[in-house]
Amino acid sequence: MGKEVWRFIDSGEGSPSFNMALDEVLLEWHSEGRIPPTIRFYGWNPATLSIGYFQRVAKEINMESVQKHELGFVRRPTGGRGVLHEHELTYSVIVSEDHPNMPKTVTEAYRVISEGVLKGFHNLGLEAYFAVPRTDEEKESLKNPRSAVCFDAPSWYELVVEGRKVAGSAQTRQKGVILQHGSILLDLDEEKLFSLFQYPSERIKERMQKAFKNKAVAINDICSRSITLTEAKEAFRKGFAEGLNIELEPYELTSEEKEVVNKLARDRYESDEWNYKR
Repeated sequence: MGKEVWRFIDSGEGSPSFNMALDEVLLEWHSEGRIPPTIRFYGWNPATLSIGYFQRVAKEINMESVQKHELGFVRRPTGGRGVLHEHELTYSVIVSEDHPNMPKTVTEAYRVISEGVLKGFHNLGLEAYFAVPRTDEEKESLKNPRSAVCFDAPSWYELVVEGRKVAGSAQTRQKGVILQHGSILLDLDEEKLFSLFQYPSERIKERMQKAFKNKAVAINDICSRSITLTEAKEAFRKGFAEGLNIELEPYELTSEEKEVVNKLARDRYESDEWNYKR
């Protein structure tokens, strides 16, 4: 038997609202049986701060700094913490909860999907591996992360290289479909990232930023050579095909499909009610 064929979409750079709307529309279409399981790669224009579905803007985000850096801003339909999408490859995976290869629990499904990301790092020559929270303190911090910064918060089956986090992912399940999307850092402007959040004091901000260096790292900080976005896309496209044991068939959205996405982008992901609702 041949491998299962999934759809592969490289949608290039999109606006914050378009990016989140397309992920949601793909989830909707898959739930209706209109499209097969899908993997999508994308970028952001402008560079954007995305926040998790449950985050509170007034309490956690420094919107003055977001505006000063001329960043886009959007709330994701998934949970998790704040992510600065700048020098990175973003991916999303859309697949049914009842797919025969998908475990029932969120953490185990996360591990299976993230196998594709893991293989992508291996294709770049990086010795990435899954780490799991072991101590009671680490497990407790999963429930109550101290930081609003994604790459500073621990998660199950974290992808790490040399003990530091190299990818941040989040998941939601709606209408019988899993949507997992994540951020694979090529480079990181740490000063900019930490300026985007609220802290109880400057001292705590400095302490957290200092600790962050030991928790997260970008690909080009650990590679012996500079990895381009094109190289990263090829490595992770092959990684998903290998990790999920599938074939990927390229697909481009039609103009009619793009209009459906643009309408949702306008109606939901550009609205203050959605982005600032908490």
